[in-house]
Amino acid sequence: MTDDAVRTLARRAGIAVDWTDAAGGAQQVSIPSLTAILAALGLPCATPGDLADSKRRMAERQARCPLLTATVGAQTPLPGPELPGAAEIVLEDGTVAPVKLRAIDGGVAVPAIRIPGYHRLRYGDRETGLAVAPRRCVTVDDIAPDARPWGVMAQVYSLRRDGDGGIGDSGAVAELAEAAARRGADAVTLSPTHALFPARPERYGPYSPSSRLFLNPLLADPSAVFGKDAVGKVPEGGAGLIDWPDASRAKYALFRRLYDRFSDPGLVADFERFVATGGERLAAHARFEAAQEGAPGDERFSLFLQWVADRAFASAQSRARAAGMRIGLITDLAVGIDRDGSEAATRRQDLLSGLKIGAPPDAFNLAGQDWGLTTFSPDGLVAGGFEPFIATLRAALRHAGGVRIDHAMGLMRLWLIPDGAGAADGAYLSYPLDDLLRLLALESHRHKAIVIGEDLGTVPPEFRRRCKRAGIAGMDVLWFQRDGERFLPPAKWRSDAVAMTTTHDLPTVAGWWRSEESGRAPLWRAFSDAEVTSDAQPAPDAPSTAVDAAVAFVATASSSLALIPIEDIVGTSEQPNVPGTLDQHPNWRHRFDLSAEELLADPAAEHRLRSMRERRA
Repeated sequence: MTDDAVRTLARRAGIAVDWTDAAGGAQQVSIPSLTAILAALGLPCATPGDLADSKRRMAERQARCPLLTATVGAQTPLPGPELPGAAEIVLEDGTVAPVKLRAIDGGVAVPAIRIPGYHRLRYGDRETGLAVAPRRCVTVDDIAPDARPWGVMAQVYSLRRDGDGGIGDSGAVAELAEAAARRGADAVTLSPTHALFPARPERYGPYSPSSRLFLNPLLADPSAVFGKDAVGKVPEGGAGLIDWPDASRAKYALFRRLYDRFSDPGLVADFERFVATGGERLAAHARFEAAQEGAPGDERFSLFLQWVADRAFASAQSRARAAGMRIGLITDLAVGIDRDGSEAATRRQDLLSGLKIGAPPDAFNLAGQDWGLTTFSPDGLVAGGFEPFIATLRAALRHAGGVRIDHAMGLMRLWLIPDGAGAADGAYLSYPLDDLLRLLALESHRHKAIVIGEDLGTVPPEFRRRCKRAGIAGMDVLWFQRDGERFLPPAKWRSDAVAMTTTHDLPTVAGWWRSEESGRAPLWRAFSDAEVTSDAQPAPDAPSTAVDAAVAFVATASSSLALIPIEDIVGTSEQPNVPGTLDQHPNWRHRFDLSAEELLADPAAEHRLRSMRERRA
């Protein structure tokens, strides 16, 4: 096959043959890489026959359209050579209304529909779904139009409560929400709570889940379901670092005792309703978990664990809202899933095969990054009527007032690496951004939840503009709010973004202040200029005053929402995760020594929280 033929097929498949690197340089994907990626997408092109078959297959895929997406008040083009004429729409509530297809350049369109929802469109001898979305997601301004709310960020496992067994859980989250709400906070942003690997407790990284559709039961507080008396006395667990294998065994043993005594008629009935509602997707997940060597129980026990986790996090969100939080819990949606996990095994038709998610080379990673994860196939999404994406969103928003989408650029494009190739030998594959943004808006309104898109790093300006129009808040992190060496004043931060001091992958303020030599003076100058401090610049080994100033600085940002990690509220130097490390840093293992109320009641923490409350008021 000629190189031009391969490149033409790749472009039609949504692969960016030409792309721009982080330094602004023009790059072109090699023919071997294109050929490997096309083959993994089911579009081989090694021979003229392959090429012809792949073109035909691509045309067939593009003709399949079980769900169209539309925006309220805008006409929707229909695929294919349809003719103008009569049609009818079946609204989600069952109402049937006639519509007339209109001629447009190159085809016909459905006239504007003004009722959002998941409808059905019948025309000619065809019927298709029609998801009509509001123009944008629910925003912070919709939820709190008269305020500039703020909240705290927490790694769920790192929290502590009496009787948690050594791993922070939904009960500790609820206690944090209540303690923070008493001090004026409106939100608690959580680390991912996705299902991991019960049979492999050493695989505890929250961003490499087995499934994003289900929960990690180790993070569930069973007393929210059974009551403290039924659960009994549970050891609190040690201080310092979590021993995931030991703590996991102890927690599953507790769940087993509760399962063996599980007989209350009301709870049993609730469990059976949960299983029935979960359907085959839940059953398949439970079968997968039960089949793994070393699994803590059988299929019904796995269903029991998911029921407990679901009800426990529902309780946590209920307690957060009852405490006065206008948003409550904000969940975290990982960009991908482990290729050996439940979702990959049970939903293969939805996912990429033979390809891994990563990142191209840049100044920080000269060889690029291979994250070893998979995610949705663009063709799988379209062929499945976007049901996999919708189900994932609903899982994230089920018991939450918002969701943070990790690596939100994945809505538009992802860097994919063929199996056996290096990270530098990948390419960008485009995703149906318009459709995904509309579905996000629709689900956001149905759940009355905000959407935050992690847009750090090299992001095309057009993507940020699209997210802004869609009501998706970006992220403005202190360390990146610079113009050269100068830190931007808070008034220059984006009003449609979420302001924060740091993230789980970046240094805490105390850690940064101790280690960053060249940046301390410019940052302190920015603090002084913003009038959040009048003190002299503190020494590197005395970061407490710098933490105070950083929290106050972020609090004054023009952003609609400000979030501060618990690590910065208490002033610790330990960050949850150091990317690129394995044994060099205890990633995802740090655990606080005190309960949430005790942490926030510390005088230094109280001072920072009071600063947040007063400056955001």
